[in-house]
Amino acid sequence: MIRHSRAARLLFVVAATLFAMTSARGEDAFQSFKQLNGTTKMPKLNAFSPNFSQTAPSRSTSKSVALEAKLTSDGEPMQQGLSWRVFSPIPGSDGKLPLLASVEGGSADFQLEPGDYFVNVSFGRAGATKKLSVPREGEVEKQVLVLDAGGILLNAVSGSDTRIPAKELKFDVYSAEVQADGERGLVLEDVKPDTIVRLNTGTYHIVSEYGSVNAVVRADIKVEAGKLTEATIQHRAAQINLKLVSEAGGEAIADTAWSVLASSGDIVAESVSAFPVMVLAEGEYTAIARNKDKIYQKDFTVSAGQNVDVELLLTK
Repeated sequence: MIRHSRAARLLFVVAATLFAMTSARGEDAFQSFKQLNGTTKMPKLNAFSPNFSQTAPSRSTSKSVALEAKLTSDGEPMQQGLSWRVFSPIPGSDGKLPLLASVEGGSADFQLEPGDYFVNVSFGRAGATKKLSVPREGEVEKQVLVLDAGGILLNAVSGSDTRIPAKELKFDVYSAEVQADGERGLVLEDVKPDTIVRLNTGTYHIVSEYGSVNAVVRADIKVEAGKLTEATIQHRAAQINLKLVSEAGGEAIADTAWSVLASSGDIVAESVSAFPVMVLAEGEYTAIARNKDKIYQKDFTVSAGQNVDVELLLTK
């Protein structure tokens, strides 16, 4: 029982170490979950021994350990996009498991001395860890790790079908479970549209931000093993251009300070610009312009997907 608990704790340490090594940023798009023709084999690496206190034997006793990973238990071995890591099971002075070897690509082939190891494979933010024992006698059978992973590709529109410019849009990916403090665990932040994110199977909470004011939409999306889920989120928002003019359709007057109030009276945006551009969620607003010692205001309505100019007329 004690050995099992110790193994469980070490597996947790491996997972935590790898999580820290991976930046919470959007993953680069990959071609698809279908594998390409051919087989990509990793070069054999030098032998590693978890026992650092012993002198290396005069005759190599290392064993060849072949590793492959699948998205699903009945899927084909993956041939690209993998990161393999081999760890010693004995924590170092810093409390972390020493990294003994690593390689990128598809299936891998390591040369390892007899002993115990932890092997981890990651595919984007998806990963799997397995304890490996290399015997002194006999060969080591091929090790297969199942990632149980899929992917999501995110995008968004404004209104019914108005495509949102990529520079105005971002996504954050959170775990579906709410923690004791009421927050969700951040998985990836600032994911750009049309970027494939590789994740373990499960449900994730997606936060889509259009612009930088108040156009925010949340959705729960399920990731299925071996599948790519394409999700398009609908924003009820539009881009608004504010101008203080001396006549309708005239040039925007410089040195103008702006405030935009929601129907509740709360300030949702401020700007010091002759021609501020902002994205606002659908609703009723009031624009207030301050120029020199005078104040001008106008009520306006934002309709989803309808980008408009809001002009305030300069009066004497």
